[in-house]
Parts: sequence; structure tokens; C-alpha cells
Amino acid sequence: MTPVGLPTTSIVRVTHRIHPSILNANLASLDDEIRRIPSADAIHIDVMDNHFVPNLTLGLPVVECLRANHPGIFLDAHLMIEDADRHAPAYAEAGCESVTFHLEASQAPIRTARQIRALGSRASLGLRPQTPIEPLADLITEFDMILLMTVDPGFGGQTFLDVMVPKIRRTRALVEASGQEIWIQVDGGVSEATIERCMDAGADVFVAGSAVFRADDPDAVIRDLQARAAVGCRGC
Repeated sequence: MTPVGLPTTSIVRVTHRIHPSILNANLASLDDEIRRIPSADAIHIDVMDNHFVPNLTLGLPVVECLRANHPGIFLDAHLMIEDADRHAPAYAEAGCESVTFHLEASQAPIRTARQIRALGSRASLGLRPQTPIEPLADLITEFDMILLMTVDPGFGGQTFLDVMVPKIRRTRALVEASGQEIWIQVDGGVSEATIERCMDAGADVFVAGSAVFRADDPDAVIRDLQARAAVGCRGC
């Protein structure tokens, strides 16, 4: 695979992407659930080990099956696991187009990001709400995406933390100053009521779980979120 997301000479701002999280889907019928959301820009896969966060979800074997069953879909793996440096590259090897590991679970984030990129995937760094973005100012170009948790990670259906909006703005400022194309993803409490604020603050990629899969027509919710994000996209 050809490495993607490597630094470029000028910034190209991604417009907006909706990545529904299957954490709130019917996990016993994932293939059917994914077929219900054809408008999604990607599938967000939350991998939790009951150590880094107090919840246990699916792991690499399920991701490998999803890759085999849905070869044309962008898979966005979000690893909320301990020892991320050891395990993250396997998700790139499994064919995920984007692999997010958490700064708080990594001893060598740059090395891990470079391994992920060398395997052909986008390397993304996740931050808990309490983890500041500022120490990454000199390192940010090592990553293709920064994931900002807008709830405490571990469970779906939580309320969006409004105090994270300034952090999104600060992250956007660092990305703009870098001169590179680096996506900013927000995850947690994203819905029709919050997406425009996130977009206006500078986010590009939106993870929505319960807002999508608890709806009678999840694909209609995705299309509505896409429209709302477009409204909030000023000067993209």
C-alpha cells in the first residue's frame, strides 16, 4: 500500500466528513447496520480493552471481518487501549484507512505514527478532554488527524462538553500554523444540536454514534449532519 497523508507543501482544508460510530449500532448485525448508512464518509470503529477505558468492545478479528465484508468503505479505527505502540500498527495492516491511538497510552507516539503511515494508513492521535493540545505544537505534522474527545471516553450517548470548543479552536490554530493538511476530528455528543458549533470552531471530521443509530432512519440523520456541517463551514 502507498503511504497516505504525508506532509505536503501547502494546506488543503478538508471540507467535512461524518464518521458514524458503530459503538451504538446493533453489534450482532454489524454488516446490516453498515448497509443502513450508505451516505457515511467512513465507519468509526471504537476498540476498547476495559483497561484504558472502563468498557470492552470489539477487537482486531472483528475489524478484519469488516474489512473483508466492506472493501470499499473507509474504516476509521479509534483505539482506546493500553500499550498502543504495540497494537496500533496491526490495525493498519488489517486495512483500516485511518488508525487513531491515544497520546495517553503511547510511549513513542512519533515512532508509532510513522509505522502506521509506512503501512499505508493515516496516523491519528487522540486526546482525552483533559489533555492539552499545546505541547504538540512542534510535533503536530507527524499526524494526519488529531482526534479531540468531547466527552470522557468509554461509553456512547454522553452529553457534549461545551468546554471543549475553545480547545477545538486552539487546535485549528496550530494546524493552520503548521501549513499542512491535518484533519481535526471531534468525538462525543456530536448531534444536530452541536455539530455547527464544532464546525465553526474548526473541526473537519465528526463522529456521531447514538444520534445516528438510535434514529429510525440513520442515513437521514447522516445527511442532515452533513448539511449542518456545510452550513457551519466558513471559508473551507
